[in-house]
Amino acid sequence: MNGITRRTFIKGSLIGTAATLTPYSRVLGANNDIRVAVVGFNSQGSNHIKYFSNLPGVRVVALCDVDTKLIDREVKKFKQRNEKVDSYIDVRKLLEDKNIDAVITATPNHWHSLVTVWACQAGKDVYVEKPVSHNIWEGRKMVEAARKYNRIVQTGTQNRSDEGLIEAFNYIKAGHLGRILRARCYYFSPRGSIGKVNGPQPIPETVDYNLWTGPATMKPLMRKNLHYDWHWQWLYGNGDLGNNGIHFMDLCRWALGYNALAPRVMSFGGKFLWDDDRETPNTQVALWDYKPAPIIFEMRNLPRKKGDSAMDSTYRNSRAYMAIECEDGYFSGGWAYDNNGKKIRQFKVTGGSGHHANFIKAVRSRKASDLNADILDGHLSTALCHMGNISYRLGQTASRNDVIESTKSNKEFQDTFERFQEHILLNVVDVQKTPRILGPWLNMDSKKERFVGEFSDQANQYLSRNYRKPFIVPEIV
Repeated sequence: MNGITRRTFIKGSLIGTAATLTPYSRVLGANNDIRVAVVGFNSQGSNHIKYFSNLPGVRVVALCDVDTKLIDREVKKFKQRNEKVDSYIDVRKLLEDKNIDAVITATPNHWHSLVTVWACQAGKDVYVEKPVSHNIWEGRKMVEAARKYNRIVQTGTQNRSDEGLIEAFNYIKAGHLGRILRARCYYFSPRGSIGKVNGPQPIPETVDYNLWTGPATMKPLMRKNLHYDWHWQWLYGNGDLGNNGIHFMDLCRWALGYNALAPRVMSFGGKFLWDDDRETPNTQVALWDYKPAPIIFEMRNLPRKKGDSAMDSTYRNSRAYMAIECEDGYFSGGWAYDNNGKKIRQFKVTGGSGHHANFIKAVRSRKASDLNADILDGHLSTALCHMGNISYRLGQTASRNDVIESTKSNKEFQDTFERFQEHILLNVVDVQKTPRILGPWLNMDSKKERFVGEFSDQANQYLSRNYRKPFIVPEIV
């Protein structure tokens, strides 16, 4: 993207004055209520309203959404409880409110970074849903904003607050299962066609489409459903790798202890069977070539075979979505096993129900180190998802032999391709009509967070985007 000076950003933004002043932050004591605002609540955001409302010493005092139908739905619930709540359509107006201490954002992905950066500049702490960014560059800007303004920024990867997983990963890192060989993550979930439209669709009367579009290029609505199905169009979403795969990608990176981007990545897959307005793959495989232990990801939206409603099982016929393979055994589904599949030890995995409370604890202490999922971790795990998607987006139609040749350097990756191949055959996929897409191997300079070497010119074009004024993530936060 073109460089944006701080002066240009301030001039073009309605909250420019907030960005130039010392961020407002009242002194919080143990008996002071934390006043939070929830931005975006068509889906997960509505759950955040409930989660934070139920925490002691926390009050939800403001709501913001570009769809007044959704605002009315949630405000009505507050009125029924005789509770006061302010409502906004434009997040910039909400951020001017000095009676708000923290912002919880569950907007579409393309808005995550901008809400976070603006909120940090306005002196507010942030809980941002996964994936934290729409691209790699803006994720790093979020980290910079959190550090510059000394804000507490939590990522919505709630498994980081799971005491059982914390114990399990410490057990693995202590060497109880031997040397770590690799990590696997899966997301097998049914998703049908989103339909195909013949032209621009009407915008719901209750939606401010200019605000909904925000940083993205303004384009007509070219899908049946404005809400949620944006996940499957690149302009706004990041496919299922970014939508749900991020949770398991984050677990694998955490378990392996990697604190930088992978040096190499490759992805293949396809959008099979459905002729619809979805752009992202519905079947995808990726490998992040960390040393000494890589991370392998598999995603499937199709059933285990044609005419069957059930999905494939994942690791060793279990429904676990993440596995850490070691020399002397493996961890999966809350259990440590030996290499014969015998259970060694169980860890009480709960799903991280204390994640919201962990955020509030850090807001009170003013210590980012108290966070279980600091924005830096959110950025790194999200950026891995972006890397996999970038390889896929640079891909070309490929034959079976093409994929075998490209994956031959890693036996486990080649075995993954064979499972992928069997899966699409069982679904009677005609690869002439909906072909396999094979992405190139991409090399990453992990310190600079830029691609290098072959295909880097093309790949680096996906590191950021062209932002639409005045919804610009600033070069200098």
